[in-house]
Amino acid sequence: MPTVIFQLPDGTERKVTAAPGTVLMQAAVANGVAGIVAECGGNASCATCHVYLDDAQSALAGEPGDVEDEMLDFTAAERRPTSRLSCQVRLSDALDPMLVHVPEEQV
Repeated sequence: MPTVIFQLPDGTERKVTAAPGTVLMQAAVANGVAGIVAECGGNASCATCHVYLDDAQSALAGEPGDVEDEMLDFTAAERRPTSRLSCQVRLSDALDPMLVHVPEEQV
């Protein structure tokens, strides 16, 4: 099972595992990762599950779709080149382990 390391704004890390195909946001919420609000429940309509992917893994995760790209313009924290909505990133063995940075604010 892929491992995800969520690096929180204070520098602490939360390590979780989830089955391949699991959406990154679901893995975070199921494991109580602080900072992933996910108000819309994974519909890419609120931008409260915004994360920064590790540079090396950003390309492996693929590009955001049109709807996600538009929603990323409304994140509370700064949008960066590696910004993604965690509800749109599926875990895979190719992304194991995955380093994800949680922004300081979501709303």
